Amino acid sequence: MCEGNASTVTEFFLLGFKNIENLRISLFFLFLLTYTVILLGNVFIIILVSECHHLKVPMYLFLRNLSVADILFTTNIMPNMLYGILTGGADISITGCFIQYYVFCSSTYTQSLILTVMAFDRYVAICHPLRYAALMNHKLCLHLIYWPWAICFILFPIEVASLFQLRFCGSNIISHFFCDFAPILAISSSDTSMVETEDFIFAIPLMFMPFVVVTVSYFCIVIAILKITSIGGRWKAFSTCSAHLTTIFIFYGTQITIYIFPVGDNTVYGKTVKSLLYTVLTPFINPIIYTMRNHEIKRALQQIIYKKSKTSIYPKFR
Repeated sequence: MCEGNASTVTEFFLLGFKNIENLRISLFFLFLLTYTVILLGNVFIIILVSECHHLKVPMYLFLRNLSVADILFTTNIMPNMLYGILTGGADISITGCFIQYYVFCSSTYTQSLILTVMAFDRYVAICHPLRYAALMNHKLCLHLIYWPWAICFILFPIEVASLFQLRFCGSNIISHFFCDFAPILAISSSDTSMVETEDFIFAIPLMFMPFVVVTVSYFCIVIAILKITSIGGRWKAFSTCSAHLTTIFIFYGTQITIYIFPVGDNTVYGKTVKSLLYTVLTPFINPIIYTMRNHEIKRALQQIIYKKSKTSIYPKFR
């Protein structure tokens, strides 16, 4: 129970972006366009990988799951964020807030594990090419796809259950555009040390260790590429992992900047702007990277366009 005159909070108010009255409509349409591109780009990748037989290989099956995680991640945050921009903030129930945080964490850590699996796939392909087909068999790929989702979505109800044990008295204003961990704890009237410990414990196997695995994998990949004598062979080997490497830099770079080594403007406004890097910018860039810099994706798109145009020119008569 809350003591004194403090009342028990039954819902939160997401403050979102402050002092943007003159830019409200412009920001709304900018983020709406961005969200549309994220959805269309990732749905495009999912359909392309599902329809094209030559893309049914481990790398692109993992990429399809990364696109699903991106859609879930952004859809969990951006519609409510868009509403908050238009109205100057958004009300959200405590249960709704914690569910949003649960989906946010689960999808983020799923992305982390899928990116790690993709790094392992590139390591096997470049460092052990003759054993690639045997090592990355269908059964192993299914496990590598299933377990990132299962682990993250099974683990995080534990942390959410701990959040439900917290008390919220007095202020219900969350100085953020979605229910993130630190803003929630900032307005809690309870001791949050146990929840913080749980969050740190989860971050070690789901964020820190994957980062180590990715770093070691690419260290081995670089060494293997440098051993290739021909420049053409080096470039071909590097091009197979360049898109994934770019995604790795963006994903972990934003996470490290915001949560591990925060630099620059650490005011509420500064943290809000930084959060946009991984909630909006990263999912926006990912499909662009994989469609613009991947020759197999381009070839698959050309094949689909050719088939569609051929069908339209020579329709089947019954």
